[in-house]
Amino acid sequence: METFGRFTSMLLHALETREPTVELFDSFVDHWKSITNYYIDTTDDSRPVRQTDIPWHLRQMLDILVYEEKQQAVEDTGACMEYLLQHKLLETLCTLGKAQYPPGMSQQVLLFFSKLLSQVQKPLLQLVNVYRPVQKLICLCALPGSQTEKEEAQFLLVVCSRVKQDPHTLRYVLQLPDQPVSSTLSSDQSESSMQASSRGTDPPLPCGPIQSESCLLRALLGLTKSQSTSVCLKAHESLLLLCGLQAGFSGELLSTHTQLGELLAVRLQDLYSLLPMEDAAELQSWPHTPWSSQFSHLSTDPSSQSVGHMINFFCWLDFLDHLMRQAPQVLSVKLAVCVHQLWLVELLQPQLLDTCEQVVLGSTSVLCATVRLVQSSSLLDQLVHFLLRSDAAQPLLRRCDHISDQISMVSLCLVEELLQKPHRDVLDVLVLSFLHTQSYLSPPASAQEERQTESGEDSEDPEDDPFFSDSLTFSDSPHPPPPPPPGPQTADDVINSFLCLVPVQVRSSQLLQEGGYETYVHDAHTLVTECQALSLSWDWPLTPPPLSLSSGKDSASFFEGHLLKVLFDRLGRLLEQPYELNLQLTAVLSRLSAFSHPLLHEYLLNPYIHLSQSSRSLFSVLIRVMGELMQRIQQVSNLSERLLNTRRALLGLPHDPGLDHLTLLKGVIVLEEFCKELAAIAFVKLPQDQD
Repeated sequence: METFGRFTSMLLHALETREPTVELFDSFVDHWKSITNYYIDTTDDSRPVRQTDIPWHLRQMLDILVYEEKQQAVEDTGACMEYLLQHKLLETLCTLGKAQYPPGMSQQVLLFFSKLLSQVQKPLLQLVNVYRPVQKLICLCALPGSQTEKEEAQFLLVVCSRVKQDPHTLRYVLQLPDQPVSSTLSSDQSESSMQASSRGTDPPLPCGPIQSESCLLRALLGLTKSQSTSVCLKAHESLLLLCGLQAGFSGELLSTHTQLGELLAVRLQDLYSLLPMEDAAELQSWPHTPWSSQFSHLSTDPSSQSVGHMINFFCWLDFLDHLMRQAPQVLSVKLAVCVHQLWLVELLQPQLLDTCEQVVLGSTSVLCATVRLVQSSSLLDQLVHFLLRSDAAQPLLRRCDHISDQISMVSLCLVEELLQKPHRDVLDVLVLSFLHTQSYLSPPASAQEERQTESGEDSEDPEDDPFFSDSLTFSDSPHPPPPPPPGPQTADDVINSFLCLVPVQVRSSQLLQEGGYETYVHDAHTLVTECQALSLSWDWPLTPPPLSLSSGKDSASFFEGHLLKVLFDRLGRLLEQPYELNLQLTAVLSRLSAFSHPLLHEYLLNPYIHLSQSSRSLFSVLIRVMGELMQRIQQVSNLSERLLNTRRALLGLPHDPGLDHLTLLKGVIVLEEFCKELAAIAFVKLPQDQD
């Protein structure tokens, strides 16, 4: 036993004294020569590579390189790696893979490159004898009819992962010339885009002095269309890795020296063109669909083809939105501008201006869903610019009062979605820019004179105004309540003003033991809190500016703006419109009323302001609607019973079928509930008396 122990010790000592690196190097060279000898000795060019020893030799070479690196210091390069670089083994392998000799060789080459770049820890991509064959291999990926998509996707993912570790190698994998990146150029482009947006013109597409269709980007975009879920997922992840680079000039490189933005936007164009526009309702209400969820919905079932097109479009939209949130600012702006120009302006705008109602309905529905789903600030900037300052802006607002109720509904929904986005320009452009002069108010010096004139001999005869007709009764009095006294009013006064607008004889909520405006307070608090959170950083004043003598000089030309005009016009016809349309209309007005800007509050929620002769407010429009209501109900018998039956029908309770005047009765109920909702919003916003 002792003899055996001494023999073992001698053997181990002999092994330790030999030079292991020499054996590794010789073995590495032998494996490579075995591969090259195959091409010299073999004449059968149809034999698949899997039936040869080439895959085994490549695996052994890789194992040797990995083992050698572990035995070396961090700054040292082993003999095997030196041999691989000096003899351009990667170039040779790339050539063999391109030639597909033996058949299937490209797959083995892709696997070798992927494992080499992922398992060797030393940075390799900045070495010319590495990045040049990598460039060539990238250009062989995602070609038509490729049978190696799985290996290609893995190889590209590894390349992008290494670029993320060493961002300065991005230039090499993109095959860009060695020249400094001008960050000033990108900054100027971003600034010009913002300036164009503020001027109301279309922002230009930023383009660098050298814009190339990178093989890497082309390959990744091609693989995102793969039917293989794993391939498609890896291609998306690779794009996210590239666009998420924050170090150095990575964002400038991708934005000014590649066509990444154009490629991504064109893909959005292609997917949009496949959408089933006849399914407008489903398009408008499409829920948030994370981009990664599309891989669980791939289906070849023809019956789900239209749903598949919607999934693909909204998943790609979410992917772009996610990508822009992660990308550097300069790249995010470039991508958003490309989406604006290539999708919104070139493709969507002509459809929004089309004369075909079905085309208008479908495109507006997609736009409504897009506004709701987008979270990227860069993309939101471009959407807001398009909706507020492009040629489509005014038609979109006017369609809130379209002859087609469906188009009016989706247009109102679009406005409501816009009002929920954290972008100051929405309210500034749509509403506040028309209110800032306070031309809707009578000048202080003429307010009393105006009231005297209205009651004087030269005033219009009240008998000529149907609102003041003797046949109208508000509450129990033969005439409407007198105008409120001037001066500051309490919160209770404002609340009661809205509640008392609805005459007692048309109130029906108490018939079902429903509560008053208090039932809306919780929802109103939620709405006001949400609106305050949106406007928190917008530096709005706390009080309206003092009213000067010149405030009402331009009252004859006061214009409430296109949005408030169509909303007030629609509100004036509330008694003759469909129930669903009225709900959407009042939802938009309630949201506007919930914002804390003092001019908005004054114009929409203050019943006691003295309006100039040509102006109207939310309260004055409601008064006119009440006057029309009192005329119309004269033709309805058993009003209370019919209102109760209608309310039961709306709540899904048992009711009598075959109601007459159904549109009018539903309008009365909406009007009553809307006034309670406005009272609740005023209750939440105004300070309460502490008596």
